[in-house]
Amino acid sequence: MTQHYQAQIYVTLRPSVLDPAGTAVQAGLSHMGYDNVTSVRIGKYVEVTLTAPSEADARQQLDQICDQLLANPVIENYRFDLTQVSTPMNTYS
Repeated sequence: MTQHYQAQIYVTLRPSVLDPAGTAVQAGLSHMGYDNVTSVRIGKYVEVTLTAPSEADARQQLDQICDQLLANPVIENYRFDLTQVSTPMNTYS
């Protein structure tokens, strides 16, 4: 029997990778008077709903999805939160 899962995926640049977009946002915030902001890093947030026979299978599939499509493993890290849901959450039909 398959279960429905909702994943919230966060993709961020590795700490050693420069983040020009984050630097630009930080500079903009400084010009707006937010001098207390000392660092900004820009990333991606993705929601995925999937079915899988178990949570372990869902996690394995999400690792593959992130490694193969959503993140560039050379310069980005990813993490995800996974929740079992009773019915799939379809935002778009």
